[in-house]
Amino acid sequence: MKKSNVTLRQKVLASGKISLYLDFYPPILNANTNQYTRREFLKLYLFEKPKNQIQKIANIENQRIAELMLIRRLNELRKDDIYSEFEKERLELQRIGRGSFLKYLKKLADKREGNNYQIWNSAIIHFEIFLGGQDLLFKDITVTFIEDFRDYLLGAKSRRGTGYTLSRNTALSYHNKIKATLRKAYKEGKIRTDINAGVDSIKEQESQRNFLTLEEAKKLFATPCSKKIVARISKFSLLTGNRYSDIAKLEWSEIEYIENDGYYIRFKQKKTEGLQTMPISNEAFETFGERGKPKEKVFQGLKKWDVDRVLPVWLAHAGIIKHFTFHCFRHSYATLQLSAGTDIFTVSKMLGHKSVKTTQIYSHIIDQRKRDTTTRISLK
Repeated sequence: MKKSNVTLRQKVLASGKISLYLDFYPPILNANTNQYTRREFLKLYLFEKPKNQIQKIANIENQRIAELMLIRRLNELRKDDIYSEFEKERLELQRIGRGSFLKYLKKLADKREGNNYQIWNSAIIHFEIFLGGQDLLFKDITVTFIEDFRDYLLGAKSRRGTGYTLSRNTALSYHNKIKATLRKAYKEGKIRTDINAGVDSIKEQESQRNFLTLEEAKKLFATPCSKKIVARISKFSLLTGNRYSDIAKLEWSEIEYIENDGYYIRFKQKKTEGLQTMPISNEAFETFGERGKPKEKVFQGLKKWDVDRVLPVWLAHAGIIKHFTFHCFRHSYATLQLSAGTDIFTVSKMLGHKSVKTTQIYSHIIDQRKRDTTTRISLK
């Protein structure tokens, strides 16, 4: 590869002054504009015809500064030849450190979709409020700085205009977005220290996870539903533990049948982006209906609005009085599996959890049910 050369050149302006600039060949990439250029104007000028001693001295001084800048640019372009490995590493770290962490964070958020993108965006808005409208460079990030942001989140007001502070779990979610960005930045060498490892996470606050008992589930699906597609996806979710987002995008190409083994779905989880291979029962497969073309949606015509509108009415008609959202079918699946004796590691894999710790929230429900059985037999 041909090495770049730099030449100090002059350009006569209409005003009569001479502008000094550097000429690069071949062109170099301008880090600010992300465009290749051959010229860098130094904002240094010479008097074409000095009228007095002051102008002569100014010419000499500006010429000297321009020559020093020329030498500096040559050194930067030829650092592979003149710098030691240690010096090159230091220069590279300095260059990276001047990059914007905030822009990097926004770039990662732009890769998200749907509700996940909205959560990332909300986290960024709170981060910008914390920054006070200022940018944040990689070199300025410290453990203390990120811990201060954690403390800010724990007292920050919700942007919904309720006047309430963010819930602990919402603050945890926003804080985790920053920590995830720090992990990736460290992995890519944008920051030299694993700052994320030094920052304590916000502790999760256990929330109420409503679920259907087996008796309630049988009662619900024996009750007519005004929208058949809502009943179909509800049954599929309860039988498999799948999220609405994964059900809504499920295509026929992701449904497989293996002889003497049964049906499987192979898909990429929308929330975690993890690849998932999940065996499903014949009963779950029956909720699909007639097979369509490979790229067609399994549940065509599905609308989230219909689910949100129909589900509460359907539950009420079944005589089930509890706060219940579609996601609670996933909770019901996990709870019913654990109640039936399925080990927690298998349930964790079926739910697509990255860690069994995430699945352990359901074991508290089972432990309580075990506690309830202790009072059912009494000799008094």
